[in-house]
Amino acid sequence: MSGSHRATEYPPYEPMQEPVYGVPQQPHEAPYDAYEPYRQPVQQDYYYGESQEAPQAADGYFEAYEQPFQPYQPYPAEPEPVYGQPVYEQPVHEEPAPVEPLAPVVPVAAAVSGGRAAARGRRRKAKQKRHGKAVMAGTALLVAAAAGWYTVGQDDAKPGITAADGPGPEGVSKPDQPAPASAAVQAAADRQAAPPAAGRSETRPDGSLAAIPGLGATFTAKIPAETTQVVVASGADKNTDKNTVVLWTRTPEGRWLAGETWNGHNGKNGWTADHNEGDLRSPIGVFSLTDAGGRNADPGSKLPYDKDPSFVVSGTGFFGDQLAGSFDYVVAINYNRVPGNSPLDTRRPMGAKKGGGIWLHVDHDGPTHGCVSIPEDKMAQLVRTLDPSAHPVIVMGDATTLAA
Repeated sequence: MSGSHRATEYPPYEPMQEPVYGVPQQPHEAPYDAYEPYRQPVQQDYYYGESQEAPQAADGYFEAYEQPFQPYQPYPAEPEPVYGQPVYEQPVHEEPAPVEPLAPVVPVAAAVSGGRAAARGRRRKAKQKRHGKAVMAGTALLVAAAAGWYTVGQDDAKPGITAADGPGPEGVSKPDQPAPASAAVQAAADRQAAPPAAGRSETRPDGSLAAIPGLGATFTAKIPAETTQVVVASGADKNTDKNTVVLWTRTPEGRWLAGETWNGHNGKNGWTADHNEGDLRSPIGVFSLTDAGGRNADPGSKLPYDKDPSFVVSGTGFFGDQLAGSFDYVVAINYNRVPGNSPLDTRRPMGAKKGGGIWLHVDHDGPTHGCVSIPEDKMAQLVRTLDPSAHPVIVMGDATTLAA
C-alpha cells in the first residue's frame, strides 16, 4: 500500500467555534424574537450638545449604530494637577495688608527752627509762609543756645550746662528734676566766684603742702616746733603688719615736702597705744630719733653711729623669712630708752614690762616684734639723711588713729 492511499477516510476539517466564557450561549438557529428582551428602550445619558435626547427610530427603539453623526462636544478642560499637591488644595494667594509708613523723625535743629519737610516716601506738605521776624527769631534762639547763655523755665533758671557741682553727672540736670531756683543758682555762682580757702592739702608749684596729709590735729600738735624732719609710718588698720614710710621735710616757710614712699613692716599683731613686752605690737605715738648704728660700716650718718658686731640676728621670722642682715643699719626709736646712747643700750626708764629696743631697721620681708622695717638701701639712705639739727621724729601708728 502506497503512502498516498490510506485505508481510513477522515471527515473534512471544520473549525471549532470558541465559546464565550461567562455569557450563556444561544442556539445559532434561535429565532429573531428571542432577542426581543435586548431591544428594550434604554435611558441614555450621553451628551448631545444643546439637546439631551438621543434620536430614536420609527419603531421607538434606539438606533445605537445607525444614528446620524453628532459633533463631539468635549467637556471643559480641567487644570493639570501640581505634583505633590492636590488640585483641590491649591494655595490661595492673598494680597498683603498695606503697611502704614512710620512717622518721620524730625531733627532737633529742624524742630527749633520751625520744622522741615516730612521724610521721603510721604507727600510733602505745603510750606506755610513765615514772617521774616519769625525766621530771625528762630535763628537768634539757635545762636543763643550755642553760646550757652540762653535761659529756660521760670525765675531765670539756667539750663543743664552748668558747673560740675550741679545736679546730675557732670552738672547735667536730669529731666525729671525741677530746675533750681534762682537763689540756689546765685549761691552756686557765688561759691565758684569766691577764691578757695587755703586747705591743709593745698599744693604749690614746688610741691609743698601746708600740713602733712593723714595727720590730725592731735598728732600734728605733738610735733616739736623746731623739728624739720618727720618720718611718718602709717598702717592701713590697727591689726595690720604692713605700712608705708615717708620722710617729710619742713621748708623755711613752714610748709612740708614729701620724700619717697617706702613699703615696710611693723609688729605682727599691728599697733597699740599701750605697748607691753611681748604683745607683738608696735607702739603708737611721736618719738624722737637721735642715735644710729649697725653691723655695717657707717654709710655717712649725721647722727651718732655705733658700728658693732653685736648688731646681729639669725634664724627665721614668723613666716619663715630669714632674719640675717636685719640689723645691718638701725636707728633707735626713743620709746622707753635713754636718748644719746647706742641703740644697744638696754636701760628702760618706764620699766622692763613696757618693753623696749624698738628700732627702725632693715626689712626681712616679714612682720617684726614691734620695730618698723624698710628695705636695706632705703635704710642706708635714711641714715645718711637724718640730721640732729633738724630734730627728727617719727610719727607711727594706724591711719585711723593718726588722723584723729
